[in-house]
Amino acid sequence: MTLLTSVVGFSIFGLAARFGQLGIQKRNLFDNLGGHAISMGAFGFAGYWAYKWDIRAGELLAEKRAEIAARRGVKPDELLAEA
Repeated sequence: MTLLTSVVGFSIFGLAARFGQLGIQKRNLFDNLGGHAISMGAFGFAGYWAYKWDIRAGELLAEKRAEIAARRGVKPDELLAEA
């Protein structure tokens, strides 16, 4: 998942959530465009954070696999082949 798709996807979800919120309240969907922008921005930031968290989690897993392989005395590539 790339950074752009994460941010845009979460932003679109934020817009859909805003439309759902206004739909439940039976208000005009295009009444306050600033609210849409704030919702999209907040969810876009959540997408950015999720992308960075995914990258960091991958790094932590790679470090842990290397540590386990070092304890077992095997190469890290062999450890992945076992799984």
